[in-house]
Amino acid sequence: MNYIKYIKNTSLLFIISVFCLSSGFSQTNIFTEVDEEFPRQDKNLRKWDAPVVADLDQDGYQDLLINDHGFGVQVQWNNNGKFAKPYDIIMGDLHGISVGDIDKDGNLEVIMSRGGGSGSNARNSKLYRVTRDRKFIELDDFDEPLAMMRGRTVAFIDGDNDGDLDLLNFAFPDSAKKGESENYIYKNNGKGELTLHSMLPASKANGQKTLITDFNGDTIFDIILYGEGVIKAYQGNGDLTYKDVSKKIFPRDIEGVSGITEIDFDNDGDFDIYITRGQEFEKGESFYDEETKTFGFFTKRGEFQLEDIEIGDVLNLENFQSQWPNNNTYFIGEASYDYQFKGETHSGKNIRLVNSDALGFPDNANYKEKKGWYIGYVGNKKWRIAGFLWAPATGIVHGVSSYPKTKNPEGLNDILLENIGNKFKDITKEFGLSKKEHNMAASVADFDNNGFQDLLVVRRGDLIHANESTIYLNEGRSGFKKLHGHNVISTELGAIGMAVETLDYNQDGKVDVIIGNERGLWHLFKNQSVNKLNGYLTVKVGNSKSGVSALGATVEVKSCKNNQIQRVGATGAQYSLSNNTLVHFGLGNCFSAEVKVIWTNGETETKTVSTINKIIKIGN
Repeated sequence: MNYIKYIKNTSLLFIISVFCLSSGFSQTNIFTEVDEEFPRQDKNLRKWDAPVVADLDQDGYQDLLINDHGFGVQVQWNNNGKFAKPYDIIMGDLHGISVGDIDKDGNLEVIMSRGGGSGSNARNSKLYRVTRDRKFIELDDFDEPLAMMRGRTVAFIDGDNDGDLDLLNFAFPDSAKKGESENYIYKNNGKGELTLHSMLPASKANGQKTLITDFNGDTIFDIILYGEGVIKAYQGNGDLTYKDVSKKIFPRDIEGVSGITEIDFDNDGDFDIYITRGQEFEKGESFYDEETKTFGFFTKRGEFQLEDIEIGDVLNLENFQSQWPNNNTYFIGEASYDYQFKGETHSGKNIRLVNSDALGFPDNANYKEKKGWYIGYVGNKKWRIAGFLWAPATGIVHGVSSYPKTKNPEGLNDILLENIGNKFKDITKEFGLSKKEHNMAASVADFDNNGFQDLLVVRRGDLIHANESTIYLNEGRSGFKKLHGHNVISTELGAIGMAVETLDYNQDGKVDVIIGNERGLWHLFKNQSVNKLNGYLTVKVGNSKSGVSALGATVEVKSCKNNQIQRVGATGAQYSLSNNTLVHFGLGNCFSAEVKVIWTNGETETKTVSTINKIIKIGN
């Protein structure tokens, strides 16, 4: 290799290096979970949706808003590629989150949708302004306050293409409304005041999960609603009204949908969609691993009693969870004495009981009168777990000698829909993506920088095993190939795979992964691929010349014979919308590119780039 030092042309040196790599070196993406760069609460907490990504303090690095459901929303500031400890913004029952500059004052606003206590405590969404010195300022209600609701989805979008950000504000339907729609659409008056303009048809139960996309290529945002029943497609008319075109664009009725993300997988300039499908746990489901002697279960909404569990003298329980009001009501032994917890009880609880402290089980226990968990040692090495719990409850029991096998519902196929002529065609089977599983969410990113967007899919899991995500590498015309040995695995037991987001948090040109597990932990997986074959380009999108927000702008990159398109804020989140203005593109072994940004009001700006592996800015 000494002859290389005589070559002074760095471009030629790069080409020679590429040749060497392509002549026998294989490419593998390795992700490593990092803790020092991502401090977190080491508590198993319930989650709500993917983290929201936005440069809140506008220092050039993308920050995170994370939601531990029923506990609070926190910010993790990104300090030059290292996240700070989570900092509390607001405590309580929070759901969807969106970020955007709605009043064009140069600061970002954050809207947070608040839960409604299952209908007993309807509230409206909360607004904050974030200053560049990292202060969250609570804003007053508008002259016409946002609707009171059981809040779920919020999204700032320029729905009428006039250059300011409007608001989607959708609710879980309140039975008191007797079927009246609570899917509200608010118009921005140009000064940051949002007023009710129109509504989408009512959705059923948890049917407010939302994808913002443009499936007919007219530059007007369209909306896909899913989560309960058949997915619905609403085509934007350009005036913040929408028409149902579900029957027209989908190949069939599609149900069991847990998440949707847009992806131009074939680089043909239109947005295709990837649909994850799976069922949540059903009441009474349980799982048992004979080799590890680990047992896990799920229950909800009423009385339950597990079959007596053979363990021995000591009962070890891990990550037992049920939210308020049964989160700390444990009654032990025949006397049903209260088990006293030290510290907070919102997170998962690990409990160790010795049989002599838990002898017997109450006769004719009236669970409905005295709701909670009942645990007792009933003899012959067996323990009994029963009770009455309203909210969903889960737990792990260790050292179980045996447990009857239970039949669990079969998984569902994910679906890849190709956009052909503004209609979707199911091409799942021909691309090898038809394995039946229970999947909960997906995110799109070019992990290997080959110029084609890849897929990361989060599996639900089974409570009793580590949960490994699935990564499909997009090889262009060859289709998708499953990546093995990627190490995107969460190990905490009793957790349920739920949400994922991708971003290049440290700006090294490789896209990283953040996963949030329901009843588990947040995880940051750093992309430490050593591949030098493929280059990248990151486009930092600013406001347009007239001051239109970058949120929702499309970015087109032409490099060699490859054409790519992405949207600022695109996400696989179910109820939220990110505002990541650093849009990452893999370039393969191409060394130049033409970049075009199209803002939501139609303004455009184009730039030619002759060097790669860098961040370029387009816009103000």
